[in-house]
Amino acid sequence: MSYGQVFNLLKEKNLKNWLLYTKHDFVNLLSSDSLEEKYFLNYLIQDYLFLIQFSKAWSLAVLKSDTLEEMKISANTVNDLINFEMELHIKLCGSYNISKNDLESANEENENIAYTRYVLELGYSGDFLDLLSALAPCILGYGEIGMNGKNLKIKTPMYQKWIDTYSSDEYQDVCKNVANLIDQAFLLRLGSDYVNTYKWNKVNKIFNKATLLEIDFWNMALK
Repeated sequence: MSYGQVFNLLKEKNLKNWLLYTKHDFVNLLSSDSLEEKYFLNYLIQDYLFLIQFSKAWSLAVLKSDTLEEMKISANTVNDLINFEMELHIKLCGSYNISKNDLESANEENENIAYTRYVLELGYSGDFLDLLSALAPCILGYGEIGMNGKNLKIKTPMYQKWIDTYSSDEYQDVCKNVANLIDQAFLLRLGSDYVNTYKWNKVNKIFNKATLLEIDFWNMALK
């Protein structure tokens, strides 16, 4: 799956860990209809809490933006997370008699805290490119996972709904907009030869770290 030049370069540079993330046992079990529901519910609850913090991080992207277009895409992504993806979690959990209050009162697992606070800290102390590099694995990784499972026919309705959401035109549009935002942000700040800058080495490390934290998140869900 291709989501822009910068993303493709970051992905290829960190391909081993990227595949451990996007083809994790959790994803494979869900896609093959073999995932026990208790693990899926554990994931949904933690991911709801994750998205609260992730939305805050994308809000920081509005603050770090240098152009109106960057602000628009970042703000639209916040809106998509809050009013689209989080609502999905509320509906899915409601199907299992888990209320919104249950979700909001749940305890964050350590792996969840480690990931979200890493991204938020970069949002506070780093620049726009640092933050985008930390945000990219989640947004674009889920888009890739969704497309990988698009043609599967999964018997468990909740699992099929999950795949359908991330393979949907709406979510894929979010991915394309974010990918374009990342490409333009790197060109604007570093020029077309950004791979030969000192900054490129740093953002690769950030991207890889966020990918490793995604792997930890899947591992947490399967506890």
